[in-house]
Order: sequence, then structure tokens, then C-alpha cells
Amino acid sequence: MRSDPPPASLARRHAITTMGAGLAVGATAGVLPSQAGAAQGATAAVTAEYPKPPFPDQQQPWPALASRMQPRPDHGETSYRGSGRLQGRKALITGGDSGIGRAVAIAFAREGADVAINYLPQEEEDAREVVALIRKAGRKAVAIPGDLRQESFCTELAAKAREQLGGLDLLVNNAARQKPHRSIVDISSDDFDWTIRTNIYALFWLTKAAVPGMPAGSAIINTASVTASNGPGELLDYAGTKGFIVTFTKSLAKQLAEKGIRVNAVAPGPYWTPLQAAGGQLPGKLPQFGADSPMGRPGQPAEIAGLYVNLAEQGNSYTTGNVFSSTGGSGDV
Repeated sequence: MRSDPPPASLARRHAITTMGAGLAVGATAGVLPSQAGAAQGATAAVTAEYPKPPFPDQQQPWPALASRMQPRPDHGETSYRGSGRLQGRKALITGGDSGIGRAVAIAFAREGADVAINYLPQEEEDAREVVALIRKAGRKAVAIPGDLRQESFCTELAAKAREQLGGLDLLVNNAARQKPHRSIVDISSDDFDWTIRTNIYALFWLTKAAVPGMPAGSAIINTASVTASNGPGELLDYAGTKGFIVTFTKSLAKQLAEKGIRVNAVAPGPYWTPLQAAGGQLPGKLPQFGADSPMGRPGQPAEIAGLYVNLAEQGNSYTTGNVFSSTGGSGDV
């Protein structure tokens, strides 16, 4: 989900995070212990084949779609296997049409959750694929398009998701706006406001609307970024919003602990998503996207789904107020 931008101006940050040996990640996430050996072997084969730079220097008209990227991102469509870890849960995911949001929606559904996704109307083609995958997993899928930059829509989104899912106990604030600028003098007030409203106000408005109806045992997961502590010069406003999300997550976790609602964040590094092809990188940088990570490549959305599942499930009921970095070895928040 991107808030409605001018052409070629937007990208959302995506990421991969691990929480240690006890956490399932990527294609192995959600497998039973008896399945782990075979699944891990399959994962090694898959990840060894993930594409590395250079990539085609591609630009799509805004907003970009996953189906038109070269190579197409892997969201776990064929690899993620669930084991009922989120059985009966009700989840709302912003930016659920592609990238991290899509990977999380697929994983949540295959773990037994009913899922509502939010996205822009222009992203309907990608969103229809996600809805079909959720339903194929035997779960209820709810599609709620709209612009998160409007408080009234955020309030409506929370209400619609709760009503159509029959409750709401998982909220993933994943949608964001990213537009690079070489200098602070190039950032217009409209651009700055646009990023702030998408990355900060929308998260605040939606969480504020969702929390009153979330029961004890619920979980909120915010997508931050490694830029929160090591912001690139060209992502000044974006990095600032991600720093806010880190602090917001820690403070909200303290506030909601007495209600039994956990709040955590994921801090991503580079991920191969449609938004990178829609103005998320400075001109000429896309072909080498992710090449400077120790792994020599960007992450694929499928590689992060297991982390969100672990943060959502009740087995991690003492985990709150934390930020989990996943950067391909580039550093932590």
C-alpha cells in the first residue's frame, strides 16, 4: 500500500529479520519439528538461487506491480507451509498487496488466521492475487482499499476489518512511503508532509482506532527500518519517520502491557519489492540494489514472513517493546 503519490515517487521499505535459532524464517517458517530437516534442505536450495545484482534497470509507472518486476519477488507463494500457529486469529495488514505485507498475509493465512489487507485501488491487480492465496489456504480474506493519509479512512479501516473478520487481534502496520532526495533543499513541504502522514500519522490513527477493540492476547507489529539508526543521506525524511516508529513501538508497548496487548517492530534492510521499481531508488541505483549487503543481494519478502508469525503467536507472550533487525548482515537498530 502506498499513499497516493505523483508519478515515480514512492517506495516502501521491506525487510528480513531473525530472532535466533528458535525462530522459523522464510520457507521453513511454520513447519513442524518432524518436517524441519526436509524443509531446511529445501530452504537452502531456494535461498541459494535467490537473484543477485545486477538487476535490469527497470522503471514502472507508479504504482509498480509485483507481476511486472524482473525478476519477480518471492513472497512465499509456493514455499511457505503453516502448522496452525495462528489458528483462529484475525489480522489486519496494511500494504498487504505486495512485498513484506503480501508475504505476511500468505504466512498468516497458512498458519490459520483470517486476514484483511489494505492497499491502494491502483494496486488491485496484486491484491486480487493475495486474496486468492488467502482463500486457497482455507481462510477468510477481506480486501479494503483506500488511502491511509486520511484519518477518517484509518478509522473506517479498523472498523471494517473488525466487522468483516468477526474481531481483530493482530495488527501489522506495514505500509510506508519512501522517496529519495540528494539534498534537504530538494524536499518540498508537500513531499515531507506526504511521508510524515503515510509513515507516522497513518500508523498513529490506525492503531488508535484498532486498540479499543483488541482483546488481551492481541499483538501489534510495526515495520520500522535499519535506517532508523543508520539513515542514508538520500532518505532523510524516511529515516526520520522510522526512528519515530522505533520509539513509538517501545512506548506503546509499556502503555498496552496492562491490557495484555504486545507491541513489537521489525527493522528491515534492503528488500526486492515492486516499490523499488517505482521511484524508491535514486536514478541508476536499482541495478546494484542490495549488492553492498554482506549477502551480496537484497532479501526476498518470503524470507521475513516467519518473523512476523513468531511475533504474532502466543508462544512469544513475554516478548514486547522490542525491535528485531534483519538486514542481511548489514547491522542492527
